Amino acid sequence: MVAAGLARHFSPHARLTLALSGGVDSVVLLHVLQALRNQHAFELQAVHVHHGLSAHADAWADFCAQLCASHGLELTVHRVQIARDDAAGVEGAARRERQGVFAALDTDALLTAHHQNDQAETLLLQLLRGAGPKGLAAMGELQHRRGWSAPHWRPLLGVTRADLLVYARAHQLAWVEDDSNLDVRFRRNALRQTVLPLLNTHFPGADATLARAAGLQAEAAGLLDDLARLDAAAAISSERLDCASLNALSMPRARNLLRYFIEQHGHPLPNARQLNEALQQLRDARNDARVCVSLGRDDLWRYRGGAYLVARGAAFAEPVLWQGETALPVPAAGVEICLDAGVGAGLKRSVLEAGVVTLGVRQGGERLRLHPGGPHRSLKNLLQERAIPPWQRDHLPLLWCNGQLLWAANIGQDADALAAPGETGLQPRVGARLE
Repeated sequence: MVAAGLARHFSPHARLTLALSGGVDSVVLLHVLQALRNQHAFELQAVHVHHGLSAHADAWADFCAQLCASHGLELTVHRVQIARDDAAGVEGAARRERQGVFAALDTDALLTAHHQNDQAETLLLQLLRGAGPKGLAAMGELQHRRGWSAPHWRPLLGVTRADLLVYARAHQLAWVEDDSNLDVRFRRNALRQTVLPLLNTHFPGADATLARAAGLQAEAAGLLDDLARLDAAAAISSERLDCASLNALSMPRARNLLRYFIEQHGHPLPNARQLNEALQQLRDARNDARVCVSLGRDDLWRYRGGAYLVARGAAFAEPVLWQGETALPVPAAGVEICLDAGVGAGLKRSVLEAGVVTLGVRQGGERLRLHPGGPHRSLKNLLQERAIPPWQRDHLPLLWCNGQLLWAANIGQDADALAAPGETGLQPRVGARLE
């Protein structure tokens, strides 16, 4: 099974990284991979995540180091900090930190030793959370995770825990036992220790059946994605989802399209309640309505008949002081502002250098004169006229001199402060985004 997967998924000399916990599952996978290295040319290294949650954590890391040394393998140990009162819970926080380590690995694939019983447990957990087909698909064999530098391969999904134990004993392998696996306060442990044994008593082979059901759900999820792609052809253009197209679909089909739109733009999928609320507001709003729905860390806006996903940025209200720099980061706007020197263009250099220049974002009540002899118009009205989306307005870079607004990105600059022909000027412009 592992050999076939290697041939199917990876070219010769691929760099593979095994997530090694020291438990029997990952120890068996390490042993199998070592046996295949002569037959399949690949590079192998290991990574161990030290969660620090157990009194035995140091001993487990030492065991993994000794095991890898005996095989001549490089091992990297990553120590992570997990607060017992983390809002995600201990299990969730450990998973988050572990995946953060895995996402940043410099490798061609991350390998984990998830097996058939893990798949059955994951399906039940997702079912009890009320998940749809994507959640019920549980774990894929080869998964390309958004934000990860390499795919995630689970070569043992078709193998049972019992088979792994038989293999380990037959080859006289040593491994560590995590005593927390017996703690039924954790949901997965409760399923493993109490629920699944009872199910297997009354329904022999329940683990295999549940794993097979996860595979069928994966097929269904793929078909739903295919349908969403067909609907998206007419409904999605770049960052915009057309609300009229959404309204023309049945509710289940519209929900599927909205879920696809969110996922394709790299935003975490909201829970069912948030998704239904967002869909209801998008469908029920007037054509000219402006709607903003919170999806956790992100917002979904309806604006001018379209829906847009916007990551909610941190608010930085304080402007920054310009002291002659050619480029200055403006955290409130999330960008760097450059001031390019020129002649007969931009704002008068002499005015800027003689005054107190600050850069920031809207505070409210700003006014700007765009034409000589014209009125000072409110920035609010200018933003509406230029169709600047609402979620961009509070992060629009602005420049003041002695408290007077002289420049607004994408809008213009004060006509009275413009450099005359032959006069040295500084032209503000938006530069690189800040990380």
